[in-house]
Amino acid sequence: MKIITAIVRPEMLEPLKEALFKAGVSGMTISQVHGCGKQHGWKEYFRGTEVLLNMVPKVQFDIVTEEHDVDRVVEVILAASRTGEVGDGKIFISSVEEVVRIRTGERGEAAV
Repeated sequence: MKIITAIVRPEMLEPLKEALFKAGVSGMTISQVHGCGKQHGWKEYFRGTEVLLNMVPKVQFDIVTEEHDVDRVVEVILAASRTGEVGDGKIFISSVEEVVRIRTGERGEAAV
């Protein structure tokens, strides 16, 4: 099993969620996050003082899937989230050693 973590623009929340549902991905965790990358934020003025805002709001999707579905899910994320501009986000793919469903105690793929 793999976990796919996609960090995308906030305005991509609904389009990406709908694209994932349409592709048959039903289990996901979505979080509002802040971070910085090559964008390094922007300058704003607060009460006449210049403030550098270097933590950019993003949305994080975490999806646990079987290894053979990783490429398909990544393609869905790319198609729904890519604008071609700096700040589109990143996708991280990691191994999942074990999954346990709290309610039943099931383990492994049965718990997903």
